[in-house]
Amino acid sequence: PNLSHNYMILLPALSPSPKVQGTHPDCSIVLHFQEREAECLERIRSESQTPALPGQQGCSTEWDGVSCWPALPLGQSRAVACPDILHVFKKSKGLIQRNCSEWGWSLPSPPYHSACQLETLNSNDTEAKRGHFVTMKVLYTCGYSTSLAALLLAIGIFSCFRKLHCTRNSIHIHFFTSFILRGTAVFLKDSVLFSDESLDHCTMSTVTCKAAIAFFQYSVLANFYWLLVEGLYLQTLLLLTFTCDRSYTWGYILIGWGVPMVTVGVWVLTRLQYDNHGCWDDYSSLYWWVIKAPILLAIFVNFLIFLNVTRMLAQKIRCPDLSKTHKQQYMRLTKSTLLLIPLFGVHYVVFALFPEHVVVDARLYFELVLGSYQGFLVALLYCFLNGEVQAEIRRSWGKWQRSMESNVFNLATQDFTA
Repeated sequence: PNLSHNYMILLPALSPSPKVQGTHPDCSIVLHFQEREAECLERIRSESQTPALPGQQGCSTEWDGVSCWPALPLGQSRAVACPDILHVFKKSKGLIQRNCSEWGWSLPSPPYHSACQLETLNSNDTEAKRGHFVTMKVLYTCGYSTSLAALLLAIGIFSCFRKLHCTRNSIHIHFFTSFILRGTAVFLKDSVLFSDESLDHCTMSTVTCKAAIAFFQYSVLANFYWLLVEGLYLQTLLLLTFTCDRSYTWGYILIGWGVPMVTVGVWVLTRLQYDNHGCWDDYSSLYWWVIKAPILLAIFVNFLIFLNVTRMLAQKIRCPDLSKTHKQQYMRLTKSTLLLIPLFGVHYVVFALFPEHVVVDARLYFELVLGSYQGFLVALLYCFLNGEVQAEIRRSWGKWQRSMESNVFNLATQDFTA
């Protein structure tokens, strides 16, 4: 029987085996059966070296892709229980029976998916599932590409105009860079892990793929912590009454880049020491909390900052002694803050405490597809819709137009006088 076909029957109904660590959940199941297959093939090789007794007929030991069937005399039958990996997920052990006839082993009866109470996955379902993930990959590829282009343009704008050089925009540039790293890490991870369909991803354990995963985790962490820095900076602006204090800049840089660097360093050393299996792309390992805990901390601190900023803005707007100009200024900041809810990572709170295997489809669309356009939204709100940036671009454009008109006039005058 086809080994891959049996895997396709079993995989949709299973979760990761507790015996296999450091691998993707589906790969844990594949590796479990690979180990059982290796044991069975070793038994077959051992039996093949032992001469058979004269006149003895029957079926030799066989691996059917799921279970190992010991040698059996002709005309007898044998029953085996569902594979060990299934016992974690059901209370009773189903039995599968096969007969040994003159034509060899019979087909398993009842089939595995029936005896072990598993749902089958036919070819149409397989193609539909493949098409679903292909569509999702196209969507998030377009999203990250759009975000990368917008973010690079925004960094160019902040860097080119001298009047836009300040602490606030410097923090924005770091924030944009974290999104660029995150998008780049996604493309890098896809190219390393999934570019070649012929690769056996379940047994891949190269330095290149581990480095790609480590870089991806660093980029995600840096993105969350620069989200936190943006929240901290906005709160600092309100507390200091819009005074740009450069003394905080290095502290922000240490939080945004330093904390993720230390966290990923600890995670890499932990995996190398205690769980150096697979490609480190699993989320079921206990050591995943080395990454997840700091992310959750950044999310909830940012959420508290958002609530505090909203409270402070509401108090300032209601203040009767505040001038109309200042009220308008605070109102604009309030609107910006409300628009920045997704940038503060508040929306991640919805899925933060759910296990990784819960609401998978919704999580994938939310974090991959919608999350891929988050960089574009950041560039739009912080740069392209920024009144200060628009005014500076208009001023520079007008200056360039006047310069061009002057050059044309001078050129025409020179031609006339000549």
